[in-house]
Amino acid sequence: MNLLRPICAIAAALAIAALAGCQTAPPPKPAVPPAPVVEHPEGPPATHPMLSEEPGFLRLPNTPPGKNPVRVGLLLPFSNGSSQTRYLATAMMKAAQLALFDAGNPNILLISADEGSTPESAANGARSLLAQGAEVIVGPLFAGSVSAVAPIAHDRAVPVIAFSTDVKTAGNGVYLLSFQPENEIRRTVSYAVQTGHKHFAALVPPTAYGDHIADAIKADAAALGADVADIERLDPTTQATALHAIAASNADVLIVAAGGNTLRALGPALAENGIDRGKIKLMGTGLWDDPSIAHETSLEGGWFAAPAPDIDSSFNTKYKAAFGSDPPQLATLSYDAVSLVAMLSAGEPYHRFTDQALTDPNGFSGVDGILRFNPDGTSERGLAILAVEPDGFRVVDPSPRTFEKPAAPPPEKTTSSLTKQSPQSGG
Repeated sequence: MNLLRPICAIAAALAIAALAGCQTAPPPKPAVPPAPVVEHPEGPPATHPMLSEEPGFLRLPNTPPGKNPVRVGLLLPFSNGSSQTRYLATAMMKAAQLALFDAGNPNILLISADEGSTPESAANGARSLLAQGAEVIVGPLFAGSVSAVAPIAHDRAVPVIAFSTDVKTAGNGVYLLSFQPENEIRRTVSYAVQTGHKHFAALVPPTAYGDHIADAIKADAAALGADVADIERLDPTTQATALHAIAASNADVLIVAAGGNTLRALGPALAENGIDRGKIKLMGTGLWDDPSIAHETSLEGGWFAAPAPDIDSSFNTKYKAAFGSDPPQLATLSYDAVSLVAMLSAGEPYHRFTDQALTDPNGFSGVDGILRFNPDGTSERGLAILAVEPDGFRVVDPSPRTFEKPAAPPPEKTTSSLTKQSPQSGG
């Protein structure tokens, strides 16, 4: 089973002797229950959970008689106008069901409702969940929906574990379990400074996301005694001018906040417009965590922060075995959220999901590594630093196992293979 668990418990398992902070061993995990949905109960037991693909109720069998279940609300955009979003919502629901199955807790009732396509429909979904007695709401996905749901849940003292990346939606009972770009930038800037880089430049899109990235770079660089030499906007019509400006600055790091086709097209243009990869370290954001980028020759040697690919590959295996397809990347968020809720569900009714419990400073360990909620509702993650290499992504600096500050790595040598000039790619 892959339940979220306190960080101290992980450390104790890895240490030669148990640490003092984890003196009490966790209780043994319950036996794997039968599948939540069994089409032929008289036949042999299912190897994998046979889970529902439709929104509704999911409850593990064998609930003790008279036991009042812990009602957990799941709010996702099942009827969104985008087919891609609907697919993601269904996948996240499947991952939530898989987490419940893995938790093996028969006293949890998972209730789903539709976020829809508007803040209004999300608010109605939240009201439906609360009317059915939900003690915590997992979701919604979009920032506007989170803002609409927050006051409704707050009035009932029900916390919301949402998936938006917009930190402005956090707080007042809302906790963001998402891949927030501020986390990625903090890890990236910190590692760059630790390896001897002091002068940052950035290419960011002319969007709210770009504004968040720019503000985070400025704040983190200043906090670490570094400076920001230049920040330019990603615009095809002014790209050459922007790159020449960065090349003429004193920057020794260039952070590119782009992915997909934009990033692949930009890679060859760097050298063409004066960016000396021997002097300027190329770094990226979580948008680089894309298999299509892994073998991009023009980006070879670039660094970015993301969950380490080998942290817990068992989730992908279990998901595919249960549902017959690979999960989308964001499916891990709902799995971790429901796993966390299952872990905290042993407390007293309507007192189990308190601010104190959710903001444990030691954090928890999930599919994508360690994480913790801050008192302001934002979250922190333990991310790895990955490098783009000809054979794919390579872990340069592993994900931390605790939130204690790691020792500083040695400064990067200018002769490192990670900074060598690479031939341009036509791909």
